[in-house]
Amino acid sequence: MKLVTEMAAMRDGIRLATDIHLPDGVGPYPVILERTPYGRHLPSRSEITEAAPDEPASRAELAAYFGAHGYAVVYQDTRGRHGSEGRFVKYLSDGEDGFDTCAWLVGQPWCDGRICTMGLSYSAHTQAALGCLDAPGVVAQVLDCGGFANAWKSGIRQSGAFELKQATWALKQAQLSPEAEADPVMHTALAAEDVREWFTRMPWRRGHSPLRHHPDYEAYLLDQWEHGADDGCWHKLGIWAEGFYERYSRAACVHLSSWWDPYPLTATANYVGLTRAGRGAQRLILGPWTHGDRSLTRFGDVEFGAGASLDSWAGDWRAYRLRFFDHVIKGAPLHEPAVRVFVMGGGSGRRTPTSHLDHGGAWLAADDWPLPGTDFVRYHLHNDGRLDPAPPPAGAAPVSYDFDPAHPVPTIGGAMSSLEPVASAGAWDQTEAPEFFGCTPPYLPLASRPDVLVFQTAPLAAPLRIVGPIEAGLFVATDGPDTDFTAKLIDVHPPSADYPKGYAMILTDGIVRLRYAENPASPRLRRPGAVVRARITLFPTANLFLPRHRIRLDVSSSNFPKFDVNPNTGEPEGRARRRRVAVNTVFADAARPSHLVLPLLAM
Repeated sequence: MKLVTEMAAMRDGIRLATDIHLPDGVGPYPVILERTPYGRHLPSRSEITEAAPDEPASRAELAAYFGAHGYAVVYQDTRGRHGSEGRFVKYLSDGEDGFDTCAWLVGQPWCDGRICTMGLSYSAHTQAALGCLDAPGVVAQVLDCGGFANAWKSGIRQSGAFELKQATWALKQAQLSPEAEADPVMHTALAAEDVREWFTRMPWRRGHSPLRHHPDYEAYLLDQWEHGADDGCWHKLGIWAEGFYERYSRAACVHLSSWWDPYPLTATANYVGLTRAGRGAQRLILGPWTHGDRSLTRFGDVEFGAGASLDSWAGDWRAYRLRFFDHVIKGAPLHEPAVRVFVMGGGSGRRTPTSHLDHGGAWLAADDWPLPGTDFVRYHLHNDGRLDPAPPPAGAAPVSYDFDPAHPVPTIGGAMSSLEPVASAGAWDQTEAPEFFGCTPPYLPLASRPDVLVFQTAPLAAPLRIVGPIEAGLFVATDGPDTDFTAKLIDVHPPSADYPKGYAMILTDGIVRLRYAENPASPRLRRPGAVVRARITLFPTANLFLPRHRIRLDVSSSNFPKFDVNPNTGEPEGRARRRRVAVNTVFADAARPSHLVLPLLAM
């Protein structure tokens, strides 16, 4: 293939570095476009296969693969990154730049006027941004783990709480910025900061954070952190696709995410929203993977089996994308369901030869999401710790606990990305251990903490399968002006020879900041003791609970370092200097029936 590098001009005159890989031949060609902040010339770590899990394909190798099938492949550095001009502002310039890039591409003599887009994570966000503007020529998109449906609900904030992956990402990418590359002093200063130490001193302040050496990156991070209300600040192109569904591109789309990725809520929302809006044909893939690791089968401490990889049914990710693009561009048949979901569970529960829990799982095909035939069932919280479809009795006493923000509940796995070296995604037993940030001796189960309320079913007599969105509806109160409530869904494996203490495997979790419970756009501080109905949207999941297992819901008020910790003082977001212990209460009576809604799918 022939490689040409050009500086594509945007509407404001800023030029973006663009690598064009052209097949040998006359052309013109359909184009595959990826826009990335991670280096148009650098391999993406996600471009691996099951056969070569440690050797991601280079950009040139991937271009040659698609080029051999008649596609020109274009990689572009986003604004202010690597070879591109301009100032980097995370997410908010990618819609117009993406539109302008597509307009530039369709004007090139080697482009036949049709554009397919692809890319992981930020490169999925860039796709959704240009899709929102119905960029010219776009006929197909593969949004791999990204494409913000609503970044206030998940991706930057989560129902008000701030996702601290944004902080670790900012520090790492500041070190890789053109400014740091050009300034050895800045680069050395950023590299010398210990982010784990900085996570013990939050919130960060302007000029007093590990990002103070790069004020632009510090500014955009703290802008996100300090703006909590779900108002016009969050209803912007690049972070709010749900506001553009009716005018989105009519491109055929694949939305891919996974249970240990930060974007399954985004992927399902975009699939549903664009389908209901009657845009192009939509497809949805949800696997058991961590972010971008679709060719692996073990995540955290749990093994999901040989069939867990995408490669097990797709060949590999390159082959799947080629089939999809050929279907759209060339009319080739594509024998794929609209929805493909990996249902975790069904394994032996034994310890594998590599010393991981064998949880297992299997793929399920469907015509839509949520899956047709799903029965949404309420499981009620009872003050004796039961989780049961039966409603609680009248007059049942509430359950209260002290939440001390100086000692938050530590994050042990779950769905996230980019938090390394502070925390890692995946499935883990919910027991403290030295490798998890914030854990301390004697390293007991999180359920033993007085600020964790545990509600669980009796051991199941028959298998039970859940597939779909998860929501907790809690009636709560606090004695202060503000606090958080968290919900965590767990599959409790029974004791066995390999796991004599059992194994409490996290499935999904969620959080709500109470000041936003009634109206996210208009935060409201609480009156002490006032009862609030709080809805916690957990990430969707799919799991088969086997007989003798228990379904468990843990309720608390922190999950750190995944989310920032509420100081319980009501101070402005991201600017607290004080902390107070809150007495938080969960009600579980007939008049205030706190509950968990599970999507049951018949076997």
